[in-house]
Amino acid sequence: MIEPGISLEAMRALSANKLRALLSTLGVAIGSACVVLVVTVALSARNYITGLIEAIGSNLVYAQFLPGQAKAPLGDYISYDDVQAIQPSIPQAVRAAGSRGIPKSVTAGGEELAVTLLGVTNGYQDIRRLVILRGRYLDPDDMETHNKVCLLTEELAKRFFGADDPVGRTIRVGELGFTVIGVFRERGATFGEYDIERYTVVVPYPLMKYYTGDDVILTLFAQADRAEDVPLVTRQVAEVLRSRHRPGTEYTVQNLSSLLDAARKISLALSVVLLVIGFITLTIGGVNIMNIMLVTVQERTHEIGIRRAVGARREDIRAQFLIEAVLISGVGALAGITVGVMIPMAVQPLLPERLEVRFAWLSVLVAFAVSSAVGILFGYLPAETAAKLEPTEALRHE
Repeated sequence: MIEPGISLEAMRALSANKLRALLSTLGVAIGSACVVLVVTVALSARNYITGLIEAIGSNLVYAQFLPGQAKAPLGDYISYDDVQAIQPSIPQAVRAAGSRGIPKSVTAGGEELAVTLLGVTNGYQDIRRLVILRGRYLDPDDMETHNKVCLLTEELAKRFFGADDPVGRTIRVGELGFTVIGVFRERGATFGEYDIERYTVVVPYPLMKYYTGDDVILTLFAQADRAEDVPLVTRQVAEVLRSRHRPGTEYTVQNLSSLLDAARKISLALSVVLLVIGFITLTIGGVNIMNIMLVTVQERTHEIGIRRAVGARREDIRAQFLIEAVLISGVGALAGITVGVMIPMAVQPLLPERLEVRFAWLSVLVAFAVSSAVGILFGYLPAETAAKLEPTEALRHE
């Protein structure tokens, strides 16, 4: 058991060399802060990226026909009948939908704007997880009777109607007038990488024939029942499409699992690299503690001799110097952890809306434990060196 007097002596020795102790503490604090910040940044970034990907759609498989330079026959393109054939052909697919977007000019309130006119089939909202902000979504009756109704993206509704409610208002797309029945947004921003862009007007797919004169689906979506069914559904969608079109026709069929796996692997690799940097910083801090403690032993050799001469045991000398090292590393760890937690909290208001800082409190415990262990590990050699000094030799030291 360590006597209280030894702890007081250790604190007295540290207070007598405040600048030296502060510099040693700083190295450990930087390492501890690095560990906490690295884990926080990696965890927050991973959740943000996977959240964006998953917001596109749950267990999503999507297919497209990408013709080469030569003009492909119309029969090679994905059609509405192909969408209808997915669920009966693939038991693991709980729903299927299709979409086709074309550039058009929309007129409302005397203003004309270039937009994407997006025709969608039944099931599109469920698959793409659209959030209805005002009004309602397209219902089966709108699809069957070719109702001239539409939904606007949140940005487009604000551009045309400002703070006014657009539901019930009329816009003109080409020669057709549409009644606005709702305003929506994507659950997670896809930045125009998929079929929904900033200014998009969603209409029932049957109305697209009026503008295009053909039955072409640019993107077919299928939703698997479970995450583990996604690879199987991906293969089966490709098989269904090939079986319904002429031999040799190829379709791009992909899913989001590969993107999620890639995001997780990148996040893990980044975390490992940054953690290694954090632990290297802690090691450097530990070496600094050892060097300073060795210098301290040399400077306090005479003092150690006096203490040994008046009855201090080797164990007492060893314990005193170990306590000094642990105090330096412990205080440094607490300071570093505090900085590592406060910085993300301070920058949270400046981050994008959906980027939420996520703390792994285990990293706090790990940072403190590792920092304390660094103090013990690198403080042992100086402590053992001090404990081995012979009283007579130490007393001769000036």
